[in-house]
Amino acid sequence: MIDDLEYNTEREHLIIPEYGRHLQKMINYAKSRETKEERNKLAKAIISVMGNLQPHLRDVPDFQHKLWDQLFIMADFELDADSPYPKPSKEELSSRPDPLRYPQNHPKYRFYGNNIKTMIDVACTWEEGDMKEALVYTIANHMKKCYLNWNKDTVEDEVIFKHLYELSNGKINLKNSEEDLTDATSLMRTKSKYSGHKSGSKKTKKKYSSNRKRY
Repeated sequence: MIDDLEYNTEREHLIIPEYGRHLQKMINYAKSRETKEERNKLAKAIISVMGNLQPHLRDVPDFQHKLWDQLFIMADFELDADSPYPKPSKEELSSRPDPLRYPQNHPKYRFYGNNIKTMIDVACTWEEGDMKEALVYTIANHMKKCYLNWNKDTVEDEVIFKHLYELSNGKINLKNSEEDLTDATSLMRTKSKYSGHKSGSKKTKKKYSSNRKRY
């Protein structure tokens, strides 16, 4: 009796462990049948069992298609049975996905970020008017805030206007503007307002005297 014991280290590898070893043995048995009629009958029975083991997937689109694909995958693509869906191929399963294309942007002023450049490009497409002017000054104020976040120093509005002119390829020119941007202290105060602790939430630690008696 002891000689008939099986250990997981001696058993074959489970391709999809979620279905368990008994279902894998059923698939192996279906593969060993000689007639295709018998293999088709067993394949449909196995699909029925797989559906009962995964009831939470019944509302998923193409539920049956997924079960048939998993059946052929667990059979290592060696089960010769008819399927109502196109059979998956081993090459398709083992193939690697195409590498994703990440945007390789190298802006001149990285502390502004890529979103600022996108906003500037959008502003350049707008017609002249109050809406565009409000958007341009909003972008300029945000650029000033980004500059202060990274450089931790004051910055003149002329510097922001110069950078805005360069990033817009000369389409947005505020160099001769008589309107000033938001003060640097106001921009940094807004940041510290939300980044600091809430009033009254700071806990004070209880101090003990150094001559406290120890036991």
